[in-house]
Amino acid sequence: MSSGRTWGKWCVPALFIAAAWAQDVPSSGEFKISTAVELVLLDVSVRDPEGGYISGLSKESFQVFENGAPQKITEFSRGDIPVAVGLVMDDSGSMRNKRAELNTAGLAFVEASNRQDQIFVVNFNDKVRTGLPDSLPFTDDLVLLRSALSRARPEGRTALYDAMAFSLEHLEKGRRAKKALIVVSDGGDNVSAHNFTQVLRRIQESSATIYTVGIYDEDDPDRNPAVLKRIAKISGGECFLPAERHELTTICQKIAKDIRNRYTIGYIPVRTNTKAALRKIRVVASAPDREKLIVRTRTSYQLPEAVTAEPKASRSVR
Repeated sequence: MSSGRTWGKWCVPALFIAAAWAQDVPSSGEFKISTAVELVLLDVSVRDPEGGYISGLSKESFQVFENGAPQKITEFSRGDIPVAVGLVMDDSGSMRNKRAELNTAGLAFVEASNRQDQIFVVNFNDKVRTGLPDSLPFTDDLVLLRSALSRARPEGRTALYDAMAFSLEHLEKGRRAKKALIVVSDGGDNVSAHNFTQVLRRIQESSATIYTVGIYDEDDPDRNPAVLKRIAKISGGECFLPAERHELTTICQKIAKDIRNRYTIGYIPVRTNTKAALRKIRVVASAPDREKLIVRTRTSYQLPEAVTAEPKASRSVR
């Protein structure tokens, strides 16, 4: 387990209930939660206009607005924090002549990631399948991940929405507070039990940052880059639409770098009632020596119905 501070959580999401700072205890793998509050945690990327990452900013460099109202930042961290992350790979028939490049790009992402990341692979066509054994939800083992990426054979239709719903749920099993998905697909869906509206709702209930990579032929009737762009935007990630397949490896390495250079900002949302509600978010960053900073984070989250039961004063989390 990594050293330093860690968040615990009691419920879904961009919103963490009963979250508190606590120190890891390496010998036992436990930490204590000693208080109960509602806390929104945002995963935030800051770049200059040329695309360079801006590091070293302080809490005072940021302003957070929820539904237009300024929020008091209560938690702040920066640096290369390990994450739980899923590679969600389209394995439908349209990927038959592209899968080798996808596997290479997926491994490039793993190699460029933090060695303490918890990683899993989901392959999807008509059905959604985990690439790792059922007994192993996450791993950092390159050999196992290579096998997970190459297990499936591209064929059949595309259940993108089912794959995303499954992957968002699987992420919640991870022990890392920060979470991300990398979704590689043509953006089309022609067989899922879930629809796009349901998936958007799950994204808004999740803390995951989602990166999408659109890979398709121009004559592909199922291509839907608009879906990939929207998924990335509302979650605070980024959408890539490469013109050539050889760009995939560089893109996946860029995504790994972005994940390792993000800030975490937390604040306590103000409630006017106990009902669930969609909250809009805007984050602004500034620095004396910079004319313009470009901030990327989620654009909204789903505030759940208020928890009325009295939580325990202290709880151990493994």
